[in-house]
Amino acid sequence: MTAPTPPSSTAAGQRGREPGLAATVALYALARIALVAVVAGLLALAGVPLLLGLLIGLIVALPLSMVLFRGLRARLDRAIAVRTASRGAERESLRAQLRGEQAPPDSAQAGDGETDGRRG
Repeated sequence: MTAPTPPSSTAAGQRGREPGLAATVALYALARIALVAVVAGLLALAGVPLLLGLLIGLIVALPLSMVLFRGLRARLDRAIAVRTASRGAERESLRAQLRGEQAPPDSAQAGDGETDGRRG
């Protein structure tokens, strides 16, 4: 039998497999735009003027996307939750450092005051 994988490496592996927040937002936006275009195209083929077809496509695409893109929305929700959690952790770490409760994580490794070249 193999040993179970520690949770931290499993989370990192899952994070590596799923696209980031920007990619997920872009994919969801493109899918919604494509759905509007498909509905407007179908209406245009049926003889409806293009502008009216686009307006109807916008209205029809909203509830349709709720059903058709359920998986994309779930992935987007997860990406937002991960990003929110990481920002919260970074914010708390910074606040703790500013209060003087916690030493900066790079100070123990840098030792001689070297930085990574970034300025804050």
